[in-house]
Amino acid sequence: MTRLVPASLRGYRRAWLSRDVLAGVALSAVAIPEVMGYTSIAGMPIVTGLYTLIFPAIAFALLGSSKLLVVGADSATAAILSAGLLGLGIADLTPGSPQWVGLAGLIALMSGAVLAAARLLRLGFLADFLSATVLIGFLTGVGIQVATAQIPDLLGIPGGRGNWFQQQWSWLSRLDEVSWLTFAYGAATIVIIVGFKRFLPRFPGSILAVVALIALSTATDAAGHGVAVVGAVEGGFPPIGLPSGLTPGDVPQVFSVAVSCFVLILAQSAATSHSFATRHGDRVDIDRDLVGLSVANVAAGLSGTFVVNGSPTKTEILDQQRGRTQVANLTMALISLLVVLVLTTLLADMPLAVLAGIVFLVGLDLVDVSGFRRIYARRRNEFVVAVVTAVAVFSIGVEQGVLLALALSLFEVIRREYRPKDFVVGVTEEGVPTYTVAEPGIESAPGLIVFRFNAELFYANASRFADEVKALVDDAPDPVRWLVLDAAGIADVDYSAGLRLHSLLDFLAARRVTFVLARPDAALVDTLKVYELWQRIPPEHVFGNLIDAVRAYPAGGSPPGAPDEPPAG
Repeated sequence: MTRLVPASLRGYRRAWLSRDVLAGVALSAVAIPEVMGYTSIAGMPIVTGLYTLIFPAIAFALLGSSKLLVVGADSATAAILSAGLLGLGIADLTPGSPQWVGLAGLIALMSGAVLAAARLLRLGFLADFLSATVLIGFLTGVGIQVATAQIPDLLGIPGGRGNWFQQQWSWLSRLDEVSWLTFAYGAATIVIIVGFKRFLPRFPGSILAVVALIALSTATDAAGHGVAVVGAVEGGFPPIGLPSGLTPGDVPQVFSVAVSCFVLILAQSAATSHSFATRHGDRVDIDRDLVGLSVANVAAGLSGTFVVNGSPTKTEILDQQRGRTQVANLTMALISLLVVLVLTTLLADMPLAVLAGIVFLVGLDLVDVSGFRRIYARRRNEFVVAVVTAVAVFSIGVEQGVLLALALSLFEVIRREYRPKDFVVGVTEEGVPTYTVAEPGIESAPGLIVFRFNAELFYANASRFADEVKALVDDAPDPVRWLVLDAAGIADVDYSAGLRLHSLLDFLAARRVTFVLARPDAALVDTLKVYELWQRIPPEHVFGNLIDAVRAYPAGGSPPGAPDEPPAG
């Protein structure tokens, strides 16, 4: 029977129920106006944002592994969706149109299919290929794009078209057309939300801003005074079925958008799940979460809404409210269903500037200034990567930013493997180990070089490895008699690197230099045997640790002690 209980609810205690329900109510107060704002980013009807909190949230609660992850509309995936659809170049395709809504549903279905394929192929590990540095840059870029896109609605002036710079110039050149009454609603929204975050952080200021400003708009007939409002919102039970108005040719057109959504869903949801699970001492099964996210997106596509994602902001809110399990998210789903069934008529007089104010602050929250400061203080090269990613996202496009983020993450991995920290290990007269960055002209002892290479040997770095060893031998102060390779940092050798090692052994033999291997593990030994390298190293020249290797050096001048572990980092 235990296997029939959802993984996220196993071990549930009755004492948690009241806290979970209350946390779900508080979460709804924040999530409902937030996802309504995300519809403006996605170019979707407002009610579709509420739909993301119903069946998709229920699907993940029942099939995912994370106890806290909140699934629903998300600013980053909404931005990818909008940018991707606009980039298709389909004639007469406009945000909010039936064709737009149909394509958005198709993208959700295809994202679910890609997530399912990733689960079958056990590709959850791909989430690790988006580094924290790149993710900070990516989300910051999304935040800048999202926040600046709300400025025209905050000011009550038409939005511009073209790239990001053209859009900013458009509203800057039309400041004389600002609707000050519209701006007052947007500014009031921002002041209320920021004020409550500052002085009453446990109370959701966004719900107060929405309720109070809708009431004010209705009482003063804001629409009659030139303030743009939401207008009639068609509520009711979410429409169940395949998106309408689609053709088979639409599938290949939107596939790249679905893949971009998949990459961000995988990376962001996995990072959020890991973060909160670690905080509470729980474990997360990313492969099982892929099932939940897959079905959640399929549920989104079949219930008239758009792609959903694990939300770090909503999950943080749930954690602050001391929610324990997905029961809180099921509560949020039921409240959202109640809203779409009976309360959507109350949204008609909501000024668009109110939604713009909510989304504007969401965008600013994604701009991780403190994260950039930490990266700059600790890793200048990664700071550059984060900045490049952020700029690419808001200036070129979110979809392109996802691909660039992946490329930069992989490039960083290859760069580290290509140019690892290499040392020549020396020993003082007192037997204390020293680690010096490997450069021509240094040695461990007269005639002895102990070389540590801190990476796997593969086709890209094999030549550099061989050239570095040759330079150390050629430029050593004394004729080199022994070259000791500390292999503790070498986990594997590919075929190309194996060929380079054969050439290196030929070079050392020609120079009458004895090649000695220290600390190889069993897997490396097996690989060297396959490449017929092991047979070229006499057994007396293989040592289990560096101490024995250095002591065996026949010069007799080396001290009795030698390091057994490399320096940290």
